[in-house]
Amino acid sequence: FNEINRDAYMQGLKDGLDSTKTLVADKDLQKVMNTYFRAKQMEKMKAQQEKAKKDAEAKFGENKKAGADFLAKNKTKKGVVTTASGLQYTVLKEGKGPNVKPTDKVKIHYHGTTINGEVFDSTVKKNSPYTSSASAFIKGFNEGLTLLKKGSKYKFFIPQELAYGYQQRGNLIKPFSALVFEVEVLEILDK
Repeated sequence: FNEINRDAYMQGLKDGLDSTKTLVADKDLQKVMNTYFRAKQMEKMKAQQEKAKKDAEAKFGENKKAGADFLAKNKTKKGVVTTASGLQYTVLKEGKGPNVKPTDKVKIHYHGTTINGEVFDSTVKKNSPYTSSASAFIKGFNEGLTLLKKGSKYKFFIPQELAYGYQQRGNLIKPFSALVFEVEVLEILDK
């Protein structure tokens, strides 16, 4: 307890010995201690995440630059739309009906690649559509889904900060990787 308030500690010790008056009631002591230790745990986790991010930046900074360069060039291409968040997309096929809502359950086909075209996952290749909540994916994918209607097929170009950021996912998705997905909404299902 390096940051302990020594005056409060001494007062608590005296009050505990006296046992007729205490700053913190026995019934509240566990809550006070849990709050303190939870805050300490969060500080430790945040420090570990910052270190991991810094280490990843040193080792994989070229991925970040390659993704940024790719997206800067891509946004100048005909038909590419960029949202306020930085997500880029093109419409391959427009569907009909209402747009997907984040609370919807969807049945989709997707084909995910790196910016170099390496396939890291594809329901199309597996010939097995994926069913999930429309908000269960990475940020950029979730945002992109809300642009689609049943029958729509779009191509998403997702910046690293809307993908996995400094985290690595498997062998192909290195830290700070921008990702490309072709996504088709087959069905919007009842919740």
